[in-house]
Parts: sequence; structure tokens; C-alpha cells
Amino acid sequence: MRFSKVLSCIAIVLAVAFANDVQAQRKNTSKLTGDGSVSITGELKQWHAVTLNLSGPFAKETDTEPNPFTDYRFTITFEHESGTHKYSVPGYFAADGNAGESGSQSGNVWRAHLSPDKAGQWNYHISFVQGSNIAISEAPGNEVAPFHGTTGSFEVSPTDKKGRDFRSKGRLQYVGKHHLQFIGNGEYFLKAGPDSPETLLGYADFDNTIAMKEKVPLKNYDPHVGDWKDGDPTWKHDKGKGLIGALNYLAGKGLNSISFLPYNAGGDGDNVWPFINRDDKFHYDCSKLDQWGIVFSHAQQQGLYLHFKLQETENDDNRRRKGQLIVDYENPVTESLDGGLTGPERKLYLRELIARYGHHLALNWNLGEENTQSPEEHREMARYISVTDPYHHNIVIHSYPNMQERVYEPLLGYGSVLTGASLQNMWDIVHERTWKWVTASVQSGRPWVVANDEQGSARTGVPPDPGYKGFGGDTSEEGYESYNLHGIRKYTLWGNLMAGGAGVEYYFGYRLAENDLVAEDFRSRDQSWNYCRIALEFFKNEDIPYWDMINADQLVGNYARNNEVYCLTKQSEIYLVYIPDGGKSTLDLSEVPGEFELSWFNPREGGSLENGTSIGGGRQVSLVAPSENEDWLAVIKRKKI
Repeated sequence: MRFSKVLSCIAIVLAVAFANDVQAQRKNTSKLTGDGSVSITGELKQWHAVTLNLSGPFAKETDTEPNPFTDYRFTITFEHESGTHKYSVPGYFAADGNAGESGSQSGNVWRAHLSPDKAGQWNYHISFVQGSNIAISEAPGNEVAPFHGTTGSFEVSPTDKKGRDFRSKGRLQYVGKHHLQFIGNGEYFLKAGPDSPETLLGYADFDNTIAMKEKVPLKNYDPHVGDWKDGDPTWKHDKGKGLIGALNYLAGKGLNSISFLPYNAGGDGDNVWPFINRDDKFHYDCSKLDQWGIVFSHAQQQGLYLHFKLQETENDDNRRRKGQLIVDYENPVTESLDGGLTGPERKLYLRELIARYGHHLALNWNLGEENTQSPEEHREMARYISVTDPYHHNIVIHSYPNMQERVYEPLLGYGSVLTGASLQNMWDIVHERTWKWVTASVQSGRPWVVANDEQGSARTGVPPDPGYKGFGGDTSEEGYESYNLHGIRKYTLWGNLMAGGAGVEYYFGYRLAENDLVAEDFRSRDQSWNYCRIALEFFKNEDIPYWDMINADQLVGNYARNNEVYCLTKQSEIYLVYIPDGGKSTLDLSEVPGEFELSWFNPREGGSLENGTSIGGGRQVSLVAPSENEDWLAVIKRKKI
């Protein structure tokens, strides 16, 4: 009896202790859950990132009931006082609001970003609802008090930025032409930068980033640590210097674009994903994604466009393939999102990226590298991006060279919401392929922004500079196709631009030094970057209206659109004739009377136009390059009266 009484007393004590502990936990949770207050942070200026922070429900990244990523839909409507600018912006769970620095996996901070396109007062209205998978649903959901319905306002002043910083130019948008335009200052955009490494974000300084393949280690970007500058961002004391320094180097070379995969599980690199675990597609890593955001923000301030390649061919659907579609539903690619459909996994992935990074001013959403989804899957994915992204950034697609007709043609015109194409071709057919899709898109009624973002051969891509780590300079020395960086300059870079293309990104191949998967030293292609800078500077410094120009190779007798000679024109006003290998060409001005001035531009060295001479129109004009066996650009402008 005494023993049983002792047990009874112990049970009572434990029960009371447990009840007190539960009550204490509830009180603590109540304290952790936010009060609905709102703070506005960032530089409150036009085109700058303005961040709304809501003190909301306490959550952990790993929670399942409710899951903070799927079971809350946090949306903010921002509207300018004039009523002419209004954005419905998706928000996201941000842990403690400082996860990139603290590494926190929990908190009560919920966040949304606005890049205001106008100075003055902006008003906001918060929608905060709960329900199973409500974040990716159009259902009304259950309103969550006291967060739902919160309103407020803040003042925005004009931007004070200048130079390369995109905040001096405004948002880059599709405007129905073959080139994007900054809506702040009206400038148009030609891009040039690296397509490699595709594993740019496979970086050792990012939280929870793991190398799954021995031959694809995480990057440190040690060659660029010295390019980091005082005042540049870092996280967790001094992390990030290598990648931030790499961005500084690229900007310093005059480039304006970077490219990367945010998700490559199952792919060649298999070391980048936004989730807390590789295969958990419904829980996102707040600290890693904050750190990505630091890098993206710095890139934009350095004038670097963000090319989001949303997936690669190994994880875009449930098909096994090598350049052709082979359906094998019994052996699905488990790393694919919804097996290629736009289901809950893919919708959440897209919503999280748009919520966290869609406010950046200059970027595109690429449906996928070497994409093999069906036209219906492409259309649905692009449609979801379009309705979710409040800023309507450029949406493009990339596919295998031998699948372009099959992939692109069903998406032309209003067969989809796509606004561009990301081309992969052999280095010496870029001109014809760019012209093909520029022309096809015009004929469809919806002009595309057409860039060349990957150059073959796959093994060598754009080779390193001669002498870099012993490279001889010509790919034939490695037993591959014979070409060098001069061929890339002539037929890839100028080939795209003279076809009416939007620019290039350079792929590094998989066999030479600093290749597509392991590259950490962008100086490996230093001379090629110089050639890119020279081209971009020419179009800007000479005020070339390339956005209103069309390819006219027929005027120089190149009906096949091969590499003999290229012509780009704004009819009767200006003609650019690129002669890749020197010698002479003939420009047909027989239908264009009047007086013109002929000058020459050196694509190898840049500088001012040379040898200005007067020529008469209304006839065939002979163009003789200043030197043999070298590329020259003839610039023929109508004389002002």
C-alpha cells in the first residue's frame, strides 16, 4: 500500500510538472508569435529595395502543421498614391529576419520586397491567410488575425544612384522589341557575361551547401578574394569575399550579366538547391537564401543582370533523354519537380524565388537549361511565372540545338507568354540561328529577345586565353575542333549582335581549364571579356540605335546568312557592315540616295572610329577593310543636313 501511494504521488507530481511545462511552452510560443506590427526598411528611394517586415506567426523551417512555406499565403498590395502604379507582391517566411547572418531556422519575421518605380507616398495592404497548400492555391483561405488587413504607408524619394548601378536606370522590361529597356532612363540593353560555371551557387560559404559529386567540389573563388573591396558585403564575419570579389572583377571588365542554376539536384553539378534538404521540396533554407540575396543585390549594384536558369535537363521532368525525348514513366527522375508538371512542388519553388528575388531590377526567368518538357508544360510553367511575378520580367527558354524547332515553334507568338529565347549552338552558326529566331518571332507577331547563351562544342566551349595554365590557344591542339578566341569574337559575339540578337553569355565547356562545373577564376577568359567590353562600348559610345535596327545581310549579298559578311541597318539612316576576315565587300545603297559618311571600327582594340570619308548613296558602294585577314566593322551613317 505504501509503495502504491508513493507511485501515485510521483505520478501526480509528474502530471503537474508536465502541465506546467506545456503551459510555459504555450506562453513562450505566444510571446514568440508576432503582434502584427510592421516595419519598413531599406533605402526608401525609387528603384531601391524597400522591405516590409511583418511580425507574424512564429514558425520553424521544418514545421509541417502548419508548414510556413505552403500553409500561409502572405501577399502585399503596394499602390502609389497616384493610383497609376500597383503591385501584388508575394511575401515569404524569413525566420528571425537576419538568417543570413545568424543562421536561424525559426522566428516570426515575414517579409516582402518592393522596388518602387515612382517617388512619393506608397500605401500597402496586407493579406495573410491560412489553409492547406494555400500559398500555391487561388482559394480564399482563412484570414489570420491580427495580420490580415493591416494597412500603412511610407514615403519614397528619387534615386540618387549613378553609373553601372541598375538603381540609376530602373527596371529592365520587355517592350515588344528584340531588346529589353530600362524604364527609368529609357536605355536599351545588350548583354555580355559568363554562362559558366552553371554551379555558380555551389559555394562553400553558403549555409548547408553540399557537394554530392567528388569531381564537382564546392567553390571558394580564391582567385577573386583580392577583388573584394572595403565596404563590400560579407556574411558571418568574413564569408563571401571570393564570390563578391568575382562579381567585382566581372563588372570591372565591363560585363553586365551572370548566369546560374538555383536547382541542379540530379544534374551534372548536383550541389545547388534552395531547400533545407536536397529532396525536401516543401521546406526552404532561410539562411542560405538570404545569403544568395546578398550576392544578387551586390550583382545588381555592380550592373550585372541575373540569368536564373530555373532547372537543368536532368531534373526538369520525368523523362530519360540524350538530345531526344524518351518517355519512361516507370523510372521517373525523382529530382524533377512534379515530374515536369506545374504542380505543388514547382509552384512553390517559383513562388519562393519570385518572392525573394523578383524585386531585382534586371533579370530573366529561364524555364530551364536544355529543357525537354512538353509545350503544354512550358506554357503552364511560364504562365504561372507571369501571374506570380508582379514585375513581369523577361521569360525565356533554352533547349538542345537539335530540338529548337520542336521546342520553340509551339511557343512563338501568343502560343505562350514567353518573351525570349536562350540559344545553344555551335560557335560558328550563331549568326544564322539568331537570325532564324529573331525573324520567326517577328513573323509570329511577338518579337523575342534572342541571346546566345551556350556555344559548342560542348567539350571546349569558349576556350581560356592562350597561355592560361598551359593552354596553347587553339582547340585543335587538344584534339578537338579547330577554333580560338578570335573565332568566338567574330562568329559568336558579333554574329549574334549583327543578327539583331540581345547579346551573349560564354560557356566554358567541360574539358579545358576552368570548365563549366569547376570554374572559379574568371580571369581564365580575360581577353574574351575585353572583346565583349569593346563591342558593348561601341554600341553605347557611338549612339547606335540597335533596338530599331534589323539584319539586312541581303544588302551585302549574304542571302545564306553565313559568316562571310554581316549587315545590320536602320534603313536609309545607318548601316553596320561587319567583315570577319578583312578584304572587301559591297553594300547595296541603290535604293537610298543621299550623302553618307563611312568610318571603320576596330573590334579587336576598340577606340574611336577611323578614316571617315564621304560616300554617295543611290548605288553599290565598295567597302575595303583597313587591313587584310582581320575583322573590321564599317559604320555608314547618313550625313546630317
